[in-house]
Amino acid sequence: MSNATGTYESAPDGFRVRGVETIDFDLVYVDGVFATGNTELADAYRPFGRCLMVIDATVLDLYRNQIEAYFEHHDIDLTVFPVQIREVDKTLATVETIIDAFIDFGLIRTEPPLVVGGGLTTDVAGFSCASYKRSTPYIRIPTTLIGLIDASVAIKVAVNHGKHKNRLGAYHASQQVLLDFSFLKTLPIDQIRNGMAELVKISVVGNNDIFEMLDEHGEALLATHFGYSEDTDGDTTTHAGLRDVAHRLTYDAIDSMLRLEVPNLHEIDLDRVIAYGHTWSPTLELTCQPYLFHGHAVAIDMAFSATVAEQRGLISVDDRNRILNVMSKLGLTLDVVDLTGPLVRTATTSIVQTRDGMLRAAVPDPIGSCTFLNDLTGDELEAMLDVHKEVVAGFPRSGAGEDMYTPEATSDAEPGPQSANEPELESLAIR
Repeated sequence: MSNATGTYESAPDGFRVRGVETIDFDLVYVDGVFATGNTELADAYRPFGRCLMVIDATVLDLYRNQIEAYFEHHDIDLTVFPVQIREVDKTLATVETIIDAFIDFGLIRTEPPLVVGGGLTTDVAGFSCASYKRSTPYIRIPTTLIGLIDASVAIKVAVNHGKHKNRLGAYHASQQVLLDFSFLKTLPIDQIRNGMAELVKISVVGNNDIFEMLDEHGEALLATHFGYSEDTDGDTTTHAGLRDVAHRLTYDAIDSMLRLEVPNLHEIDLDRVIAYGHTWSPTLELTCQPYLFHGHAVAIDMAFSATVAEQRGLISVDDRNRILNVMSKLGLTLDVVDLTGPLVRTATTSIVQTRDGMLRAAVPDPIGSCTFLNDLTGDELEAMLDVHKEVVAGFPRSGAGEDMYTPEATSDAEPGPQSANEPELESLAIR
């Protein structure tokens, strides 16, 4: 969470105000956050005696019994507000439904809602907290890989506006993030894969050791839910060795994210290493029909950016192919028919506006390090795209990804939160 203090000076011709914002929050590992013996969550809500939980509806279905038992054990009243937020629902309309839940609950000024779910849920609910009474604290429990290692590590929260990705948002840090990787046990493989794109991102431009681990262990981590899946006898300890690898990899990824982001929390410096894969993907992601998973859109951008880097002589052909091969082995997408010259030109114009008049395309230079390109012309990009499509055609599936489209999004999908089943506050545990 954040706190701002300031001073002012008066003069005959006016006043000057100077303020300083302090951002202070913890990311805490908890193995089994809803296990009754773990008190980290209960400690945060015991002073209030109650908790409002904004939770992904699927996660609630999977963990309802554990959640109810946890809050009953710790004698804390629990009210839940289940949501099912797809990319098409990442809108102000959904924010309003969550804020209505805050009002119905009677949320007081310093009382933090508990946000439980993946990156879409934490993004939208976090923006709701940033907007409600101008600033409401909140606690996050990310339940997807992309949430655990990326979305809930940063302090950005946002919603889309039309075809513009994350165009409305805020920098609003949660007061605490509880990191429980055991949620990966029940996370579908397509969502594991989706999150692994963000691990590729941080490795290619920020940490070569992570890249080497992904190259060696990536497929096994994907297949075993990062070591949390059961064997045929229901034994969860079979993959303990892989779980150790997974912890080292994800810990290093979070550490790298924080090392790169903490000095620039409000993104005043727009040359951002972790923007690798986010130059052309914001436009692509909301253009494709059906919608691409976020990780696959980022992967396409990363793959094309690797080709750009090779064409500019920043990495070798072999290193470009290593990057593409690591992604391909994970089933991530290298190219789609929607990635065309005109789209790349449109996406370039859009991101240049976002990045204060410069392209700032993050590319590897070499693997594990980053440089930024600002002088790519439209004609050069289209020529590089032709090269890229020829290269990826020789990869498995001709560069297509596995389960790359969101299953519920179709070309006639209408935005709006759960129009058929409007979410309601639900009391789970009553003291």
